[in-house]
Amino acid sequence: MRSLRERLAHVPRTGRLEWIGVRPAHGAPMVALAEAELVASRGVAGDCAAAGRAGGKRQVTLIQREHLPVIAALSGGRAEVGPELLRRNLVVSGVNLLSLRSLRFAIGDEVVLEGTGPCEPCSLMDEALGDGGFQAMRGHGGITARVLRGGVVRVGAAVRALAAEEQGAGGAGQGAGGAGRGAGGAG
Repeated sequence: MRSLRERLAHVPRTGRLEWIGVRPAHGAPMVALAEAELVASRGVAGDCAAAGRAGGKRQVTLIQREHLPVIAALSGGRAEVGPELLRRNLVVSGVNLLSLRSLRFAIGDEVVLEGTGPCEPCSLMDEALGDGGFQAMRGHGGITARVLRGGVVRVGAAVRALAAEEQGAGGAGQGAGGAGRGAGGAG
C-alpha cells in the first residue's frame, strides 16, 4: 500500500492546456493567445505580472476547465463563464489541478512549473461575474505556480506531473503547498 506522501506525488492523469491568456496591464481585459512564452522565474511573457519582480510564487495562474460550469451556476445561473473573465493565465482540463498545487509539472515538452498553492479569488470577481462572483469562485479558483524552466506552450499541449525522481526537494506534498493562501487576486 502507498503511503500518503506517495499517493500525493502520484498523479497518473495527463491533462490538456485548453486556453492561454495574458493581462497586458493591471485591470486590463485578458488577451487570449494560441501560444505563449513562459519565462523562468517571471511568468507568461506579455502578462503584467511577468514584468514585476522575479522569483514570486504567483508567476502563473491556472484554473480547471471543468470548474467553469460550476462557477457559472454559482454566480447566479449564467449560461457559461469564459476564462477571460476569471483572469487566470492558463485553463487546463483532464487533471485535477489541486493535485499539482505542491508538485512540479510539465506543460508540453519544454516548460516545467512548480505549484505554489491555491489561487484565491479577488474582488474583481464581483465586477466580472456580478454580485456573488467572489463567493462563486471560492474553492474553484485554481492554483498558482512558478516557472522553473521556461519555453513556449501551445493550446493543446499535455499537462503532466513529473515523476517522483524529478520532483526535487519541494515536491511531493512538501514545501510550497500552503503558500499563496492570501486573498489577493490575479488582478
